Amino acid sequence: MDRTEPRETIAAALRRERERIGVSLAELARRAGVAKSTLSQLEAGSGNPSIETLWALAVALDVPFSRLVDPPSDPVQVIRAGEAPTLHSEHAAYTGALLSSCPPGARRDLHVITAEPGATREAHAHIRGTTEHLVVVAGRWRVGPLGAEVEVGPGDYARFPGDRPHGYAALEPGCSAVLVMEYV
Repeated sequence: MDRTEPRETIAAALRRERERIGVSLAELARRAGVAKSTLSQLEAGSGNPSIETLWALAVALDVPFSRLVDPPSDPVQVIRAGEAPTLHSEHAAYTGALLSSCPPGARRDLHVITAEPGATREAHAHIRGTTEHLVVVAGRWRVGPLGAEVEVGPGDYARFPGDRPHGYAALEPGCSAVLVMEYV
């Protein structure tokens, strides 16, 4: 299946969502805490955003993360292992690949995430009512709200509020997990 270039998808989504709420480029940049020049590059399709930048923009726009990165898709979709477009963290050896976003009327996104030992991927609070569901595929992780993290291993499931600051830390090499973001 031919998937749209991630930068083009992000550019179109940022313009669409910014116009939907009726704010200027400068105002959205201010609300998200990103440089106006960064946002301008992203809307032009020439920027290379980090996960942190896109999450900040999604929160400022009050939309699920997937609305910024997931192109419209066919009714049947297969993404082969290793072929999903991935985004990288600025501060940790962490990547995320959105596999499926919510269709209209539903509110959940499905991701595959990977991490290596080192810095913790600290996530800001997402939109109010967000719950994160994590199923560990490989490795040991420390995840959850900052100050209340839990350790989980292969096959373990963890659920925690995503609408407050939280983190993901790989405790051994080769960590991977399936992450479902649920929005209410």
